[in-house]
Amino acid sequence: MDISHQQLFESQQSIFSAHIKREVTISIILPQNYSPFTTYTLLIVNDGQDFPALGIENILKELQINNRIHPVLVAGVHAGADRIYEYGTSDQPDYANRGNKAGNTRDFILHELLPHLRKSYSFEENNIVYAGFSLGGLMALDIAWNQSHIFSKTAVFSGALWWRKKAIEDGYNDADRIMHAQIRDTAHKPDLKFWFQCGGKDETDDRDGDGIIDSIQDTLECIAELERKGYAWNKDISYLEMPYGEHNIPTWSLALPEFLVWAFGVK
Repeated sequence: MDISHQQLFESQQSIFSAHIKREVTISIILPQNYSPFTTYTLLIVNDGQDFPALGIENILKELQINNRIHPVLVAGVHAGADRIYEYGTSDQPDYANRGNKAGNTRDFILHELLPHLRKSYSFEENNIVYAGFSLGGLMALDIAWNQSHIFSKTAVFSGALWWRKKAIEDGYNDADRIMHAQIRDTAHKPDLKFWFQCGGKDETDDRDGDGIIDSIQDTLECIAELERKGYAWNKDISYLEMPYGEHNIPTWSLALPEFLVWAFGVK
């Protein structure tokens, strides 16, 4: 059969999470020519409720038809009404106690989602890719950083890397950024590869008045922390800066193909 006439298959599944204490919807996108006897690379994406707006199914199909990426199994985790509390850094909420349930979300991913997926699909263990957008990007980075025996790559689209333990008006300084400090204070160097995206119009805030918006500064300085750990640009770290990119789904949709080729590209 001509692969161009085949469709990716997307379905939605529901898991009751004892950790998050709610039903969690998961969008599953199967690869072209899916076979239950084949082992695939798994991509987990936060904010799976945005898959239709992102157009990710068509993007995946086009890249696979054109042999630009290997077949990939995708699981999109839908956020709940308490997203601002369920996403964040797992072991530390921000100064306003946002993200105080992020540890529960981590436990859901590790101890409920992955076992659930193993019952129906065959995917490569210890080689899972984790991606997210905005606060979901911060969460993907945090979980992958602390579980590198499970995750091999992580992608952060317009990441909420400003996440901090002290408010600006309470004497904040850059050392208060939680993810930056976590990278800096981790004794070992996790075996990971990183992909970051940020847009020149992600926001307008420039807290130190240096002419660089905070989202770009926070992203580049997070990358700098990784470099100090020994990770290298264009080997372990990739960065896409989109001059006219905004903090929204249309921008992230435009960036998706570059990420997917980076993560799953045919050499």
